[in-house]
Amino acid sequence: MIKLYDNGVYVVNGHEIIEDCDSNQGVIDNTLKSHNTDREEAGKGSIAYNILKNHNVSDNMDKLRIKFDKLTSHDITFVGIIQTARASGLDEFPVPYVLTNCHNSLCAVGGTINEDDHMFGLSCAKRYGGIYVPPHQAVIHQYAREMLAGCGKMILGSDSHTRYGALGTMAVGEGGPEIVKQLLKRTYDIDRPGIIAVYLTGKPVKGVGPQDIALAIIGEVFSNGYVNNKVMEFIGDGVDNLSVDYRIGVDVMTTETTCLSSIWKTDTKVKEFFEIHGRKEEYKELNPSSVTYYDGMIYVDLSKIKPMIAMPFHPSNVYTIDDLNNNLYDILDEVEKKALISLDNNNVQYTLKDKIRNGKLYVEQGVIAGCAGGGFENICDTADILDGKYIGNDEFSLSVYPASQPVYMELINNGSISKLLATGATVRTAFCGPCFGAGDVPANNGLSIRHSTRNFPNREGSKVTNGQIASVALMDARSIAATAANKGYLTSACDIDVNFSKPKYFFDGRIYENRVYDGYKKADKNAEVKFGPGIANWPDMISLTDNILLKVVSVIKDEVTTTDELIPSGETSSYRSNPHALAEFTLSRKDPSYVGKAKEVREMEHARQASDLQNESLVRLTGIFSLLKDKFNADYSNTEIGSTIYAVKPGDGSAREQAASCQKVLGGLANIAHEYATKRYRSNLINWGMLPLIYEDMDIPFTKDDYIFIPDIKNAILEKREIIKAYIVGKELKEFDLKVGNLTDDEREIIVKGCLINYYRN
Repeated sequence: MIKLYDNGVYVVNGHEIIEDCDSNQGVIDNTLKSHNTDREEAGKGSIAYNILKNHNVSDNMDKLRIKFDKLTSHDITFVGIIQTARASGLDEFPVPYVLTNCHNSLCAVGGTINEDDHMFGLSCAKRYGGIYVPPHQAVIHQYAREMLAGCGKMILGSDSHTRYGALGTMAVGEGGPEIVKQLLKRTYDIDRPGIIAVYLTGKPVKGVGPQDIALAIIGEVFSNGYVNNKVMEFIGDGVDNLSVDYRIGVDVMTTETTCLSSIWKTDTKVKEFFEIHGRKEEYKELNPSSVTYYDGMIYVDLSKIKPMIAMPFHPSNVYTIDDLNNNLYDILDEVEKKALISLDNNNVQYTLKDKIRNGKLYVEQGVIAGCAGGGFENICDTADILDGKYIGNDEFSLSVYPASQPVYMELINNGSISKLLATGATVRTAFCGPCFGAGDVPANNGLSIRHSTRNFPNREGSKVTNGQIASVALMDARSIAATAANKGYLTSACDIDVNFSKPKYFFDGRIYENRVYDGYKKADKNAEVKFGPGIANWPDMISLTDNILLKVVSVIKDEVTTTDELIPSGETSSYRSNPHALAEFTLSRKDPSYVGKAKEVREMEHARQASDLQNESLVRLTGIFSLLKDKFNADYSNTEIGSTIYAVKPGDGSAREQAASCQKVLGGLANIAHEYATKRYRSNLINWGMLPLIYEDMDIPFTKDDYIFIPDIKNAILEKREIIKAYIVGKELKEFDLKVGNLTDDEREIIVKGCLINYYRN
């Protein structure tokens, strides 16, 4: 059972909940008086508030300027980040910066380019004083849990699932430019976020795992934006009933709620975690104050949660497994209708009803992997469920990826790996591929159940534009194991008779001592940075001109547009060190015409910059500029030409900056949206010098291929105008209003300079 409070709440002594409403005003007044406090002070009592306060270098807790303790990136983000930082004046990594290699670790596409990126990373760790984790040693977030997290600390990572709240660490996943700012000793600037209590009570029933809890919460809060860009703070007696591994499994999935970060109260179990990993000094007990005010509350009775499944194509599309099995045709019909909206492609015949065999749902694949599924406890429980059973020799397969080599070693030592291999399952090294379509891609029309993080369209690696479609449903490892024991027929872990052995975990740090390069505070200015032929520099980007002329090259009316749709994952990962090559994939699974149209607009701008007014592409704009000259004195000298896309709510999902930078490389100057799904995507646009424009009405006045003229845009940004006048350019000018929302002074300067690189260069 999950309840969302309509108002803020006071939590007294960690367990008494008083909703902030008129009917409770007397109780609230007496409570505040008896504790000698008030509403303002109670609002400062959360764990999150105090961690933010300790990391804020401004004198204003409403306008935060955060400096993080540590940074982390992986091998499809760190090349672009370091290249941007180098172009902006990087001298030395000022804090521990960990470069993990867990995304492009297969080195299977594009010749040497993946391993070239790894060698670039190692050479930069030597030159600038970084920490380098070689391929197959650990997925980014497991290494951070084992070796970076600390109670009361803050970590910034260039991956959206940067979440270490269960270990008392406020962690934030952002696009690469925010990492660059920290590397250049600048700050992470945000308005103070709201803080939502997640009050856990009770104890999960046998067979219910952390993914079940997480999916149940996501299903309640995603669509209504209850925690959007806020911090989720986990408290309540139910926390005490969860192991640390279990808490981590819930915590990592908070990203899918669109929250900014997460934090949990800590206890002796967390203390033991740090002691096991040889870092006992990182433990500190964290609790909210005796009276704490939260901006809202998610109340979760853990004992009422059942095994869950998130059906295609979003983690919020949740059902209980029992409900699905009992109402197969009705629910699958509902799922198929939702899927057709997401796929937006009439050439694909999509159905899941063909998976029904003898009245049961059959799946072709199970995967337990990555930062969400690859934990020690998940895999031990999986092995116990499958002990003495086998997965069969039909279509169903099962792959298991321990999240780190230390976890893998202990699973070998306690016999879990032997149990799994005996069933017919395969066990792989630490790798994030199944989470983004670079490993375990199902067959066309296949259905895969995964304890991983996302199930967006084509996230598993299929390509709708090539006529391929496969589906991912998210589940907990225990129910995946139960399904495997039933040879592919969907089964709840609560329907399996099993004795969970719960073996103790022993961490062997020698694995990292022998392989990880730790160069922190040992920067060698004479070390040569190694560049492979696939690593390219960012193109030059100009400052914002007085006016801009935008061509609308794509209009997306979907309710939400994910970063996977803006720049696909999977096959593109090998090209992320080359902005020009990567840009060719922009919107390729959503609007295949986008790249060609954007390039046409870019050609106009290149001709404008070269003053090649006889260029055929510019000649086509003669009529438009004649009109603009008469009305606004706008001409080629003061009006930049660029492309824009419209999407209702873009930017859900991954933190990858390339969702924005690829548009900029192709000549993009702006996005127009009803709203932005995440703070991190909007920040990526800004850091690449793109305007995050907002049109508040759902009924847009323009359409694809229209030109939009925005006069005096440079001054509008610098003067903080709330309303920006824009004009659809036809035979006449049709006026409408745009906004850019709140921008910091630095963000305004970044946009005016043209991008973050230019801002720091200047």
